[in-house]
Amino acid sequence: MSDLSEAVIEASRFLDLTGVLSNAILGGVVARNERFDAIGFATLAIVSGLGGGLIRDTLLQKGTPIALTDPAYIVTALVGAAIAFLIPVQGRSWNVVFPWVDALALGTWAVAGATKTLAVGLGALPAVLLGAVTAVGGGAVREILLRQVPSVFGGNTLYATPALLASGLLVLLDRLGHPTVGLAVGTLAGAGLMLLSRWRQWQLPEAYHLEPIRVWRRRPPSKDRQGPPDKGRQGRGNR
Repeated sequence: MSDLSEAVIEASRFLDLTGVLSNAILGGVVARNERFDAIGFATLAIVSGLGGGLIRDTLLQKGTPIALTDPAYIVTALVGAAIAFLIPVQGRSWNVVFPWVDALALGTWAVAGATKTLAVGLGALPAVLLGAVTAVGGGAVREILLRQVPSVFGGNTLYATPALLASGLLVLLDRLGHPTVGLAVGTLAGAGLMLLSRWRQWQLPEAYHLEPIRVWRRRPPSKDRQGPPDKGRQGRGNR
């Protein structure tokens, strides 16, 4: 693993908090649609904004999750909840802005999660995996709380794939000695692929619904298909 400079770590933290704010606002928008009160807004904002990072840090087992030790994370999530609570972020303008906010959150979180995984000494594959978990984990937990099938499982435009691309590019460029470039390229590539998939309606292929193989069953021959009696067999049977 390449040595990550303080500047890269600070840039990663900034991107992480940007993702927290973006997803907290998205959680607040969902709370408004569900007609939740202020507690509901705060809960969905915190789950959406901090869920992926909490899952990542718990899996890394390198101390208390940063969302619980750095006050900026919870404060940022609550700010996102307050924005969604006080400002009716909906309508045509929101429909234009929402895809960009969602894509920005996904891209920033993917590279931030991958960067932190590399920083604790894990390899490329865990970094790509936990980068994607950081990006999609909060939204998945939020949808589970609302008794919905997580959108990351399919049935919609690309979601987890852009996160994997973003974290993969971060890991690749980090290995090549350009971690700072990896932060920018990974974020833009992940967000760009997500926006492009929305525009082009790209989806991953679903499994074909094949009929089960019919098991052969022995059936007695019909009378009209039976041949003439076997005289020899009859004779042996009469003995």
